[in-house]
Amino acid sequence: MESLWLSMKLATCVAAILLVVGMPVAYWLAYSTWRWKFLLESIVALPLVLPPTVLGFYTLVAIGPRGPLGKLWIALFGHGLAFTFGGLILASVLYSFPFAVQPLIVSFEGVDRRLLDASAVLGSGGLRTFWRVILPLSLPGVVTAAVLSFAHTLGEFGVVLMVGGNLAGITRTVSIDIYDRVQSLEYGAANRMALVLLVISFAVLSFVYAVNRRVWTPWAAK
Repeated sequence: MESLWLSMKLATCVAAILLVVGMPVAYWLAYSTWRWKFLLESIVALPLVLPPTVLGFYTLVAIGPRGPLGKLWIALFGHGLAFTFGGLILASVLYSFPFAVQPLIVSFEGVDRRLLDASAVLGSGGLRTFWRVILPLSLPGVVTAAVLSFAHTLGEFGVVLMVGGNLAGITRTVSIDIYDRVQSLEYGAANRMALVLLVISFAVLSFVYAVNRRVWTPWAAK
């Protein structure tokens, strides 16, 4: 179960980071009128089409002892970033980025522009309008972004294996643990871990659909 708790810890950290980083990016993409913003949209969506091994390889090169991020990390903390839990977090943030940003963009774009105009007329600045108008009306999208980021990170394999390797208690996540058990012909143990992951994934997706359909959320129509 150590690998499962490690995966849960990783997914929680990544989901929290993506909400903080993804919100300003999604806000800019939702409301910017820059004609070339499709370039940033393409960069954000790139992990959706890139093979995990490709993203993992370039991340590993960047955080390795000769890479720019790796050299900076060693200079600051005295040890490398590759094959560490911190390296897993960085790689997972990059890999799950579109799963957080895209639901946020859809939610932000769905806010009635007349409400934003009314807020501006009343003297509210952009930041105040975001916290008092846009964010409360976009809560389903925020929940969706957080949950999808969590679920996607929980089931990662290729990126995690490339960047973190297979170190027990440090980088061996549940997906890698299942793979190891299958390779060792421990099908019973692999099946138990796979079932746990299946149940968690189903529960997470059910939660997202419940929020989106406003089945039980506090802002649902009576």
